[in-house]
Amino acid sequence: MTEYGRIIGIDVGTKLTGLARTDLLRTSANPIGTYGSRQVFDELERLIENENERVIKIVVGWPLTPDGNEGDATERVEKFITKLRHRFPNIEIEKMDERYTSKEAVQAMIEAGVPKMKRREKERIDQAAAAIILQKYLQISEH
Repeated sequence: MTEYGRIIGIDVGTKLTGLARTDLLRTSANPIGTYGSRQVFDELERLIENENERVIKIVVGWPLTPDGNEGDATERVEKFITKLRHRFPNIEIEKMDERYTSKEAVQAMIEAGVPKMKRREKERIDQAAAAIILQKYLQISEH
């Protein structure tokens, strides 16, 4: 029997963090929004504490370099994950390679007919990248 519950996807940026979530059956990922570094934890808390959301896991984009190595960005995201684990100790947290997801997000917006000015908005790119990270996770895992 399938356990119902959502997975939250996170694209951690230096200033803004994009969030996405799956449907309850975990078949698709959709953007939620983009939040500043302080607001993102409040939004996650709101989602996790909401019984209707049933959040069972968080997937965080892991920013490897193009050649697959860790760097300054992975150190920043590791600190973010440490805060997540401290604040939400009962939620499973996984990392997902996020290389090229921002470029894929822009391409997806082009294909969806999003006007050029809106495609340049960093907030839209971050939340779309979070959805792509989460969709890739769904494709490779048996959640």
